[in-house]
Amino acid sequence: MSSHASVPALVPRRPPRLLTQNRELRAIGVWNWTLPAWAGRFPDGNTYNTCPSAGICRHVCYARFGTYTWPTVKAKHQANLRFVLDDLPGWEQAMLAELGRRKFRGTWVRIHDSGDFFSHAYLLAWLRIVRARPETNFYAYTKEVARFRALVEPDAPDNFLWVYSFGGTQDALLDIERDRVADVFPDEVAIAAAGWHSQEASDLLAVLGPRLVGIPANRIPHFLKRLAGRTFRSWQGEVDAERHAQRRPPGGLRLVHGATPPGPSASAGSGQVPATQRHGRAA
Repeated sequence: MSSHASVPALVPRRPPRLLTQNRELRAIGVWNWTLPAWAGRFPDGNTYNTCPSAGICRHVCYARFGTYTWPTVKAKHQANLRFVLDDLPGWEQAMLAELGRRKFRGTWVRIHDSGDFFSHAYLLAWLRIVRARPETNFYAYTKEVARFRALVEPDAPDNFLWVYSFGGTQDALLDIERDRVADVFPDEVAIAAAGWHSQEASDLLAVLGPRLVGIPANRIPHFLKRLAGRTFRSWQGEVDAERHAQRRPPGGLRLVHGATPPGPSASAGSGQVPATQRHGRAA
């Protein structure tokens, strides 16, 4: 008999526990589900992006620093993601089973200590889980504004709260007069000066406290240097404005409705610009 016949098929190892507690959340009795932060590569070479709407936040993300980068921690977070990607129905059933344990009744679960709702299918799976476990409370920070507008806001489960966080590519969709929003500030003094409300005393204040949520920046020296006294909202605004300016045609040229574009014989010195160049290029 061929030796290859006795080799079992490789089955991905599944995390024995899906919900854990880091030091900060354990102190307030919150459990959390974690994915790897932003973009990365699995050991097999395949790539992923768990935060498709990340903007400037990716440059100063706490989950891309310190203990999150330790090999054992990184491997655990990647195993969580592989479970979701390889077998979403199986992951959903495993999460439902774990949440069915008595210790999760009446508690809070933070969805994503790092990572985000990276696809419609993944968010819908979470919504089914939340609705199936009404005795547990869930909350999340997210930059997936458009996805939440479409899938969550029209019919949100009573036991699911969320806060939109600035620093992403969809910041322009947020309305600070209506949405619950979180912004990262240089320090507590800056939060108070802006009239926002810090969640430093408890992460649950992000969804249970006042609607304008201030988060003091992590005291990591090179992160603070990059932040340069700005908030995530203002920094992202600068980046968005720069990209918008780069998309504008040189010299403010624009197409005029009804105008006849120049023919191919127009000379370079005639002051006319070929139609294919009038809108410039996206950054």
